[in-house]
Amino acid sequence: MSVTTPDTATGLSADLAPRRRRFWAFLLSELKPQGKLLTTFNVISIPVMLAALVIVVLRFAGGLGAVTNLSDAWPWGIWAAVDVIAGVAFAGGAYVLCFMVYILGIKKYAPAVRVTVLASFLAYLFYAGALLLELGRPWNIVNPIIGNNFGLSAVLFLVAWHFLLYMIAALLEFSPAIAEWAGAPRLRRVLQSMTLGAVILGVALSLLHQSGLGALFLMSGPKIHPLWFSEFLPILFLVSSIFAGLSLVIVESAIAKRVFAHVMDAEHKKTHRRISFGLARICAGAMFAYLGMVVITFVHGHDAASLTGGMGAWWLVEILGFTALPGALFVVAIKRRSLTGIRLASVLTLIGVLMNRLNVCVIAYRWDAPNHYVPTWMEVVVTLGIIFAEVWVLRWIILRMPILRKPPAWARADDARRGISSH
Repeated sequence: MSVTTPDTATGLSADLAPRRRRFWAFLLSELKPQGKLLTTFNVISIPVMLAALVIVVLRFAGGLGAVTNLSDAWPWGIWAAVDVIAGVAFAGGAYVLCFMVYILGIKKYAPAVRVTVLASFLAYLFYAGALLLELGRPWNIVNPIIGNNFGLSAVLFLVAWHFLLYMIAALLEFSPAIAEWAGAPRLRRVLQSMTLGAVILGVALSLLHQSGLGALFLMSGPKIHPLWFSEFLPILFLVSSIFAGLSLVIVESAIAKRVFAHVMDAEHKKTHRRISFGLARICAGAMFAYLGMVVITFVHGHDAASLTGGMGAWWLVEILGFTALPGALFVVAIKRRSLTGIRLASVLTLIGVLMNRLNVCVIAYRWDAPNHYVPTWMEVVVTLGIIFAEVWVLRWIILRMPILRKPPAWARADDARRGISSH
């Protein structure tokens, strides 16, 4: 048994310094790249991220007008529409899966929880960065959180707090994996004891801010084309986040099975097909519920004349081509046991949700204005750069932490002693 003596200067144990050195050596070793550097993804993403970094510098040096077409008339562009409004919907898979696994006790979806929560947390983290870019004065981002200039009853105040608290809840849900990676049994035990509380908080916050984002656009009123504006936008945003998030889980799991097969354990590989079909059933049900709501709001709020013209045709493309069609494809693919069909339906669903959010935020917003907002090429590059950077971080974590494989043996043994299951 080793005896540690306290350091006379600090009062800390004498072996603390070696521990720190071992930790930093471990961290530096983990920062080393793994696998091939000259992959297709790397060759495409690195120049885009470097270009995006240069544009971000220009944005902060010269203001929004130096790189964007944003103005007082067009306060929200594709940075908010894609990275925040659509991105939050795509991150909806985490709260749905956590609700099913931790609260309903449907354990067959447990293998997909960690990677989904991780992707959701990173999405919120990077989308918060995108929001900083779009604010004319980024340092004022604290105003919605403290209620300054908005008031405590403002929808933006609620959304800001939901957003902030959900990021904390998602980090707590994922944190046991970080402790396993760092080899910290005591820390993992503490963090794991907080998981259920974090899940309950995260699910409640998700329900609130998914609908809260829709509530933000209720204030736009006649500025949004009548086909996309409805007093039921909060409910429509919430329901669409269910099939948007789960469709992304299906697509991500298909990519992970191909790209990360070498770090994926047998359980994840074996359950991949079963989980995809289960999620597809939920997607189909949620999509037809959403379509029913859309039809009801159309019947009670519009007449056939509103479908004339270009905007009417565009609305039909969104509803029929990228909502009803993928919903039907889900049903057919489930019946025929076609995994390819489910993946195709998921991709079409993601395109449809992205179209919907872009329509509400940008395309159908002040649709009758003589000079409509069109993003600059620099806005597009920054949007792609943010997405690529998120994927880089996601890949780094998956390759090093127990995300697609079982926790280490010591963690599983600890769970067995305490009578809980390891995910």
